[in-house]
Amino acid sequence: MPQLVEPDDTTPLLRDDASSDDSQDEDYKSRWRSIRVMYFTMFLSSVGFTIVITSLWPYLQQIDDSANASFLGWVVAAYSLGQMVASPIFGLWSNYRKRVEPLVCSIFINMSANVYYAYSYLPRTNNKFHMLMSRAFVGFGAGNVAVVRSYVAGATSLKERTSAMANMSACQALGFILGPALQACLAFIGEQGFTVKIIYLQFNMYTAPALLASVFGLINILLVLLVLREHRVDDNGRQIRAINYTSEDRVDIHGETEETIDQVAVLTSNILFFIVMFIFAVFETYVFNYSIEVGRLECILSLPWPLCMFSRIATPLSMDMFAWTRKEAVLYNGIIICCIGFESILVFLVVKVASQRVGDRPVLLVGLVIIFCGFFILLPWGNHYPKIQWADLKNNSLVSQMSEATIASNSSLEPTGCPFEQTWCQYVPAIHLAQYITSDILIGVGYPACNVMSYTLYSKILGPKPQGVYMGWLTASGSGARTLGPVFVSQVYTLLGPRWAFSLICGLVVGAIILLSSVYHKLIAFSVRHGRTVD
Repeated sequence: MPQLVEPDDTTPLLRDDASSDDSQDEDYKSRWRSIRVMYFTMFLSSVGFTIVITSLWPYLQQIDDSANASFLGWVVAAYSLGQMVASPIFGLWSNYRKRVEPLVCSIFINMSANVYYAYSYLPRTNNKFHMLMSRAFVGFGAGNVAVVRSYVAGATSLKERTSAMANMSACQALGFILGPALQACLAFIGEQGFTVKIIYLQFNMYTAPALLASVFGLINILLVLLVLREHRVDDNGRQIRAINYTSEDRVDIHGETEETIDQVAVLTSNILFFIVMFIFAVFETYVFNYSIEVGRLECILSLPWPLCMFSRIATPLSMDMFAWTRKEAVLYNGIIICCIGFESILVFLVVKVASQRVGDRPVLLVGLVIIFCGFFILLPWGNHYPKIQWADLKNNSLVSQMSEATIASNSSLEPTGCPFEQTWCQYVPAIHLAQYITSDILIGVGYPACNVMSYTLYSKILGPKPQGVYMGWLTASGSGARTLGPVFVSQVYTLLGPRWAFSLICGLVVGAIILLSSVYHKLIAFSVRHGRTVD
């Protein structure tokens, strides 16, 4: 039966009760080696996702010319849907068995799915559906995020938790940034590449990233098998000897887990996490449809996913408001988003210090306020209106005599400004460049803080019980938000414009702030709630 190892007055809380200093040191070092393997797992998972995103659209066009922008939306959504389904399953599995089992299984699924993706050109028909299925399985394998988070939550004390979660988020963000860079390094192979006849593999710039992601997955499996060890500690950092991987040994930890988890706090945390992910996911789809039409999707897809979410409306927004050309929009937004990416990593590191000084809840609340300010600044004001594209067509006699196809193919005659099909362009004021950049900076600060604080606070609310299922539902809520968000923005921004889109987002953030404030007193650690630890 699991027992808490009671230390004497001189035993450090971060070590378990051992008969020798050597065994204490080894347990402590083993625990942190395992946690760092989880960091690396999250990093490789991010790299494995973004390393293929850059080439997703051109590869789809190459293998199946019947694929269009709408189908690409389904291909992209398949990842989030797969992750949403898998997260609770892997989380439940990790509660009852060694966590190495769901980790190895999920990574193997991810590896196999990437190989499937690389071979999706091979079938004679329905190639686009094979790509769709491969991306769904890649997302299913990514459901191990719930296991990773639950492992780190269970292997750290309350004092260590925020720092560990912030480090994990920083590794995740770094992976999202480096993935596209690795894809760029493989572009020299070219579209034709070469064929390995013995295994029927066409090795080119589209298949190479997926295969490299599979190699990363193999490295990850080896690290999990060779380095990862099962560790659990209580909120004070004391080692819990028995682990939850054998059913006959799995007994609730006496004195602590007999008490119930505050389900109101759990539900509120899931709602807040959903809102945080939804707010950013509203930028996810619009740029796909719009960018494909103007031929700039490949560059946008090279961005890390939290920032890609922002860029997916950033590019059409900047072209509508600032009359940037395709080339200018890609260049300038690329620079801005890259800066935001590195800003996010710095914020993850700063959050660790801030939470130790003021606590997790204030940091989450401040993060939501900063996000609100970022979107509020984006609201159009004044009497300066965006340039309309039809003005170019009307005033250019040469253009008026040319077909639309000729115009699209000639970059020197590229129409700039807000498309005349969007009627709101004629009466909604333009957003100024200063507003746009200021908003970028604020959102780049608020989102990372809210992201890491939401699931750090969530893990503390759950207490010492195995958190796999709960973390699975949290991950599923985030995946659901990334699925629903793009539907929202594709309708509201296109039909009603930025004023309505950003006003509704501001209202959503205000709702999140009110919800957080109303249950603020409930969002406390399990041990604090039951009086065993002072907040």
